[in-house]
Amino acid sequence: ENVRAFDPDAIEWVQGIADGSGISFDESFALKSYLEISMNYQQITGMCTSFALTGPATRNSLTILGQNIDWHPDTPIDLLHITHSNGLEQLSLSFLGNCTYYLNSAGIGNCANLTISPMGPVTKHIPLSIYLWKAMRQQTFDTAMDILGKVSRGVGYYHLADRFGNMAGIESVYDDYTVLKPENYSLVHANHYETEKYKENDLAYTYIQDSFGRADRLRQIVSDSFGDITVNQAMDFLSDHHNYPNSICNHVDDTKPLEMASESKASFIMIPEDLKMYIAFGQPCENHFFEYSL
Repeated sequence: ENVRAFDPDAIEWVQGIADGSGISFDESFALKSYLEISMNYQQITGMCTSFALTGPATRNSLTILGQNIDWHPDTPIDLLHITHSNGLEQLSLSFLGNCTYYLNSAGIGNCANLTISPMGPVTKHIPLSIYLWKAMRQQTFDTAMDILGKVSRGVGYYHLADRFGNMAGIESVYDDYTVLKPENYSLVHANHYETEKYKENDLAYTYIQDSFGRADRLRQIVSDSFGDITVNQAMDFLSDHHNYPNSICNHVDDTKPLEMASESKASFIMIPEDLKMYIAFGQPCENHFFEYSL
């Protein structure tokens, strides 16, 4: 009922997926709630490092978003090209059957990183795959951010950037959110909170300790190349092996239990101005980036 009140089209979407795949509505809805459900099981590890750059940070002031998607080695990752009835198109990387990373034809792209905090007495929660689906169907940066500010609570961090160079991030806990502004034309994030008031209850200190090193390393290599960052350099950032195997380019750590295994399942670069997305399927140190366009 929370989803129906927020976006009635989402119920039709979930039902359509159920009908098309031959599963029940409840199973389809559970898949859309996968990340929220997984927070009940504390067998997790490093999950994603991302950045957004614009203006003086890059060569020719190009806006660039980039991210490695890290999860269990058996995780399915798919690329979808979606066309909506109003003509809006999207390239979307689907993670565990959930569209989570988008570039749309209005020139808006997003990154997404899991953050972990106590969920509290949530009564109006909406799965992140549902509200991201609505936010990234918007035609303007401001309307997309407004939706995220109203409903993203506690499970994910996002930053958005558009073809005009607008850029912002959003962190949340179950009863609050904070908009993060770029520092020196850059946003960098991993799986821990940057907002000071959220740090006391940040479970990354317990379950995803390598997050802090990944974020620090990415900030350093962005700073080292500041002012002349190209698409190819951005790809190189995501192939970095500092503190291997718990590095930006994530590899399975054999010292951890198998159920906690994690590796970079895909790596992407988005250029909103050009409506282009470059994707390496698998670890970027071993796989070529292919170009996809809207």
